[in-house]
Amino acid sequence: MVIAGFVVQCQPQSQQDTVVALEALGQVEVFGADEKGNIVTVVDTDSSADLEKIVKKMESLEQVMTVGLTYLNMEDEAEKIASGELSPDPFPRKHRPEN
Repeated sequence: MVIAGFVVQCQPQSQQDTVVALEALGQVEVFGADEKGNIVTVVDTDSSADLEKIVKKMESLEQVMTVGLTYLNMEDEAEKIASGELSPDPFPRKHRPEN
């Protein structure tokens, strides 16, 4: 399990729409927001690859200006890597179609 905290920044006037859009992603929990457009979120996923997909979705929301990581816990995944059960791919490559 990978748990990460983020501060998502948007324009203050689009804060409510941004909160709704973030929560609609499914694995994003909103814990609070301030009047400046900063939204505190927590994402809970099964793997770092799943986390990356969710972050890309968050970043792609029109009203989102930045997504800043504030906390990351991936002990379960680190233990799997240490035991050899999981092999990380730190530099994933895009698959190119064959000619």
